[in-house]
Amino acid sequence: MPHDVSLITTIAAGLGLALIFGFIVARLRMPPLVGYLLAGIVIGPGTPGFVADVELAGQLAEIGVILLMFGVGLHFSLNDLLSVKRIAVPGALVQILVATLMGMGTALYWGWSIGGALVFGLSLSVASTVVLLRALESRGVLESINGRIAVGWLIVEDLIMVLVLVLLPVVAGLLGGEHVTAAGDADTSVWATIGITLAKVTAFIVLMLVVGRRAFPRLLWLVARTGSRELFTLCVIAAALGVAYGSAKLFDVSFALGAFFAGMMMRESEFSHRAAEESLPLRDAFSVLFFVSVGMLFDPHILLDEPLKVLAVAVIIMLGKTLAAIGLVIAFRYPLNTALTVGASLAQIGEFSFILAGMGITLKLLPAEGQSLILAGALISIAFNSLVFAAIKPVQNFLRARSPMARKLELRDDPLAQLPMSVGHDYLTGQVVIVGYGRVGRRIANSLQEQNIPYVIAEQNRELVGKLRAKGIAAVSGDAAEPAVLIQAHIARAGMLVIATPDTVSVRKMVETARMLNPAIEVIVRTHSEEEAELLARANLGKIFMGEHELALGMTKHVLLRMGVPQDAH
Repeated sequence: MPHDVSLITTIAAGLGLALIFGFIVARLRMPPLVGYLLAGIVIGPGTPGFVADVELAGQLAEIGVILLMFGVGLHFSLNDLLSVKRIAVPGALVQILVATLMGMGTALYWGWSIGGALVFGLSLSVASTVVLLRALESRGVLESINGRIAVGWLIVEDLIMVLVLVLLPVVAGLLGGEHVTAAGDADTSVWATIGITLAKVTAFIVLMLVVGRRAFPRLLWLVARTGSRELFTLCVIAAALGVAYGSAKLFDVSFALGAFFAGMMMRESEFSHRAAEESLPLRDAFSVLFFVSVGMLFDPHILLDEPLKVLAVAVIIMLGKTLAAIGLVIAFRYPLNTALTVGASLAQIGEFSFILAGMGITLKLLPAEGQSLILAGALISIAFNSLVFAAIKPVQNFLRARSPMARKLELRDDPLAQLPMSVGHDYLTGQVVIVGYGRVGRRIANSLQEQNIPYVIAEQNRELVGKLRAKGIAAVSGDAAEPAVLIQAHIARAGMLVIATPDTVSVRKMVETARMLNPAIEVIVRTHSEEEAELLARANLGKIFMGEHELALGMTKHVLLRMGVPQDAH
C-alpha cells in the first residue's frame, strides 16, 4: 500500500460528504449543488476537524471545469440562440453591464482597487447554467419560449465570460494585478500581449471550426463502428481533456474555452446525444468535486465578520440583477410572465463566478475577502432560487391585481398583439387556433396550409410572430393563458383549439377561457409524460396526445379529420 493516499482521501471525503449534504438539501427542496458547497466548507481549512488537500482539490476542480464546459458545448445550439437573439443578446449584454456596475460601485465604496472591483462585479453578473437548466427542467418549461429565452440569455452570458477569461490575464497589469504576457517576456507591452492573445484565440477558433468540425464527428463515427461502449466513452473524455490541455499549451487559451469548443464540435456529430449520455456520469462526478473544491475556499467567518457586505452581495444578485432583467424583457414587449421567469433565472450565480474569483485571486486582483463574499452570495442565491421560481405566479397575480402600471404594460399598444385588419371575417370563422409554433405546431400549420384550412397562430416569441406576419400568416404575439390573446385569435368563432406548446402549466387556464367564450369548441393538447396526460385527461381538458413525432402525426391527422379532410387525403 502506498503511504501517500491524499488524492484518494480527498476524492473519498469530497464525494462522500457531497452525497450526504446533497441528500439533505434535496429533501429540503433545495438544489443539491448547495450540499456540495457545504461539503467543501466542512473539509476546508475554514472549519475545524479534517482538512483535505487544497492543492489536489484545485487540480480536480480544473478537471471539473473542463468537463462542465465540455457539457455546455455539447448542449450549445446556435439555432436555439438565433431564435431568441433579438432579446437574448442585447438583454445579456445590458444586464451584465448593469450588474457589473452595481458590483463595482459597491466594491469601490468598500475601498477596493479598480481591478478587484471589476472582477467582483463581473463575478456577480453571470448566472449558473447548471442551476438554471435544472430549475427549468424540474418545472417542465425548458422547451417553452420562456425557457428558450432564459437559456439563450445564459448562453450569451457564458460566451461573454469565456472572452473575459481569455482577456483578463493579459490586462491584469493595467488593473493593478500581475501582468501576464503571451511569451513570458516582461517587456512586452500590454497591448501587444492582447493582440498576440487574440490572434492565438482566433487561430484556435478557426482551427476548431474548420478542422475540428470535420475531425471530431469522423472520429466518433469510427470509434462507434467498433461497437465498444467503453472505447466510445474513452474517446469522448479523451477528446475533452486532450483539446482543453492542447489549447492551453499551444494557443495560451483557457482550459474552459478549449473544452467548450470540443463540446461544440462534437455536437455536429450524429452521435452527439450518445456522447453527452456516455460522458454524463464522469461529468457529474467531477462537477461535484469542482463545487466541493470551491466550498473548501470559503471562509465561514465572513458571515459573522461582514454580515452587511454579505447582505449587499445577496441583494445585488437576487434583487438588482432580477429587476434589471425584468425591466429589459418588458422593454422588449414580452409578457410579464416571461419577464419574471427570466428574472428568476438570473437571481443566482455559479460556476463562472467561481472560476472568475479564482482567477482574480491568482492574478492578485481580487482580495481573499472578495472570493468569500462571492461564495457566500452563491450559496445564498442558489439555496433560495427555487423559492424565487415558486414566487413567480403569486407575484404575477399580485402585480396584476394591485398595480395599474402592470396592467397598463400588458395592455399597451403592441402591433403584434393584434391581428392585422387585412385578415377577413370569413377567414376568422371556424378556423383552427394553434398555440405554440414549435416543431409540432409548425407541422400542423403546414398541413392545414396544404388543405387551405384557415388557422391562427398564438405564439409568445415576438420575433417568430414578426416572421410569420411577413409571410402573410395570421399570428398574434402573447401568452395564450391570457384571455386577451385568445380573444385576438378570435377563439369565440374558432372551430378548434390546438395547444401545441410544451408548457402544459397554463393549459387549464387556456381551455377555461376558450370554453367560456366558445362552449362548443374542440380542444386537443400535447404532453410529454403519461403522468401529465393522466392529469389533463382527468381534468377533461380535451383530447391528449403524447410524444413528439408520433404526437405531431397524430395531432395533424386528428385536426385534418375533424376539419373535414378525408382520411386518404393526409
